[in-house]
Amino acid sequence: MSDIFVAFPSVTKNKTVIFGKNSDRPPSEVQEVVYSTGSQHAPGSKVKCTFMEIDEAEETYNAILSKPSWCWGAEMGANDRGLCVGCTSVWTKLCHLGEHAEKLIGVDFVRLALERAKSAKEGVEVITSLLEKHGQGGQNTNDVNFGQWTYNNSFLVVDTTEAWVLDTAGQFWAAKKFTSGIHNISSALSISTEIDLTSPGLTEAAISGGYWKAEQGALDFTQAFSAEFTGLSLAETQLPSNRVKRGKELMEKVVDKGNFTLENMIEILRDEEGSINFAGDILTVGSQVSMLTDPASESPDSHWFTGTPNTSVSVFKPFIFCPDVNIGDVTVAPSVDKHHKLYDAHQKKRTMMEDKTPPGEKLRGIMMILERQCLIDIQDYLQNFSKDLVDESRDLFKDVAESEVKFYR
Repeated sequence: MSDIFVAFPSVTKNKTVIFGKNSDRPPSEVQEVVYSTGSQHAPGSKVKCTFMEIDEAEETYNAILSKPSWCWGAEMGANDRGLCVGCTSVWTKLCHLGEHAEKLIGVDFVRLALERAKSAKEGVEVITSLLEKHGQGGQNTNDVNFGQWTYNNSFLVVDTTEAWVLDTAGQFWAAKKFTSGIHNISSALSISTEIDLTSPGLTEAAISGGYWKAEQGALDFTQAFSAEFTGLSLAETQLPSNRVKRGKELMEKVVDKGNFTLENMIEILRDEEGSINFAGDILTVGSQVSMLTDPASESPDSHWFTGTPNTSVSVFKPFIFCPDVNIGDVTVAPSVDKHHKLYDAHQKKRTMMEDKTPPGEKLRGIMMILERQCLIDIQDYLQNFSKDLVDESRDLFKDVAESEVKFYR
């Protein structure tokens, strides 16, 4: 139940690509921020994903990931090649409640794409090749209150020049490319008849499977494979169709005013009125914004993660790829059944800040001031960046996250 956004240089202030995503999951889940170190792998190596083992790639890349602590995969993240990827749940005619064949799940595909792809197009190729080979399926949460929670997935795969929306239904898929303006997706199929890439023989398979009729003309992927949402009771504002409309309106409003900024993306992810910042049976448990720069520029990309629930009362912390980077351990859960240090510290104050008590308002105000100053400082650092300053990025995320823990005490 996530919303994912991208704004291209044609509408952004610093002519960068800005990516944003909320991770909406069961409220009991802890969202970690972890670092995955790239490596060379011997032929025949394997990697254990959430439920199944697959062949490892010969080379993997460094990636920063925001992920549920119970699984291997990631809801969203970025790699050191200038790629961002996020997934969102979708309900299709090939997704059956209670079907628990343990294959790859959406978060696995996100991490695999980030570890293996150097561009958005390659990211799509990684996901679709693995989808066709292994399929998707399995329980998508470890919260027993959600019972048999299964779904298919859509992805937004973004680099410095293009973004791809990738819709899936079982092992079928369709992808569409975007290169300018703004775009957002929510938890519903969105690709219609304008399709740039598809799974092999998609139209024929849709017809033979009874999902489409030849006399209907060009295949409409959404119309052919969409199914009614099941498993959760949603308010009107929480419906995927209304959230994607709300997200588009918020982005267009900012673009109409002038240049879209990183701060604008953060503000959109904090939108409670339109349920982009989700609260209810499902909760926004983590958020990411990223600013991708022109590869010809010396300035590195910057990535910002919360690692805590409710974007409105969470702090975005900066991360920049550099040699020997150290993100620390306060956003890493020591085990599946334990919380990380930042989560525990934030939880002690979250209700107070959400209820808008005077002490909560004061604390939230202080945290927002610190976040705003950090945004100013990091963007100034990036605008004046030179390679001899790269070491200053090494402990950046660690220092800010550890400081946040201290503020909650």
